[in-house]
Amino acid sequence: MGTLKEKLYEELKLKLALSVEGVTYDVGVFDSLLERSEGLKKLNYCTLDKDLLTKKSYNIPYGFILDNGFGVGLITDKNSPYKIVENDGVFSVNYIGEKLSDITFPETPEFYSKKTKDGISMRDIASDSAIGSVDKSLVVAYSTECSVKDKGQTCLFCVMNGTKGLDGGEDRPAWKYPHQIAETVKAAYDEGYKHLTITGGFVPERREVEYYLDVAESIKEALGTNTFNGTACIGAPIDLSVIEKYKEAGYSSIAFNTEVWGKNYFDIVCPGKVEECGGYDNWIKAIEYGIEVFGKGNVRSNFVVGLQPKEVLFEGIEYLASIGVVTVASSWVPGLGSPLEGHRSPTVDWHWDAQLRHADILKKYGRTYEEIFNATPGRTLTHDIYQIEEEKLSIFNKK
Repeated sequence: MGTLKEKLYEELKLKLALSVEGVTYDVGVFDSLLERSEGLKKLNYCTLDKDLLTKKSYNIPYGFILDNGFGVGLITDKNSPYKIVENDGVFSVNYIGEKLSDITFPETPEFYSKKTKDGISMRDIASDSAIGSVDKSLVVAYSTECSVKDKGQTCLFCVMNGTKGLDGGEDRPAWKYPHQIAETVKAAYDEGYKHLTITGGFVPERREVEYYLDVAESIKEALGTNTFNGTACIGAPIDLSVIEKYKEAGYSSIAFNTEVWGKNYFDIVCPGKVEECGGYDNWIKAIEYGIEVFGKGNVRSNFVVGLQPKEVLFEGIEYLASIGVVTVASSWVPGLGSPLEGHRSPTVDWHWDAQLRHADILKKYGRTYEEIFNATPGRTLTHDIYQIEEEKLSIFNKK
């Protein structure tokens, strides 16, 4: 039968597989569900889908929850061996016709049904980023595209510029103003959200700093506090002392997403970051300086896992973790609209090994579940691994 932890790890590996391989579905299978709960509909912003059934529009939920509570972001691929099916109102995920798990769908946040004072839907300002988790976090993507697009310098894995306009996305606000973000954050925090990540495409450095500071001031005013549990995800500044301004403004953590390790890889995969942020060496210096300013456990850096050999990847993860960085291991999905659309990610087993090793490294250097939650925009496999090992999942109370 296996122990409870073994069963949870088995389901967690399924979660990973559904992310790497995506899922397919029959057109219309979600229509009744989304009519009852419109807030479940997946919005198109930096959306990771590999192969939509139709590229003109899609009527699908943004995520679902497996039997034991693991939330999964819904990534589509019409060629996937995994399929979501519905039978008498009950949804399940199947593998080549064999049922693997019943699935449910998350409760949509209350703030999704609210509007800002200027009439913008809060659903278009911020998104729930911790599907099915008791610990609630949200992410604000402040713009709908990245400025490096016009220079032909889009990061090779990024879908932001390539998917703009899918499913009516062009009707959503192209730029989110500080007061809109502040009102939305207040509404979300009032209903139990605990962390915020602000991110977006590249804008000129001076404008980026001013914008983030304005957002922070608006949030603090709305919350009536001097600080807030929020992460500023930014490009590495040329003037590293700028990092201090984010701390002074009230952000509790900061993020510089490295994506790949090593100058040669960085130059090829992230040409826009090279152009805008002083190159690879300056990027790493910014992370190191961020640790000095914000402290260990309060600086995050994402890696797109699968774009380079494991030995190179883990050299980078090991170094950054050793100085106190909360590293994130995001399995590479070659999504629609990215320069690498149509390529293949490594196997599920390859990714599974990488995820387990990554969690071990963070534990080795003393990173806690709370630090991981407070520095990352959503519930990652690392969150789940920590919760299994520390028996924090609700299922352990049912033993």
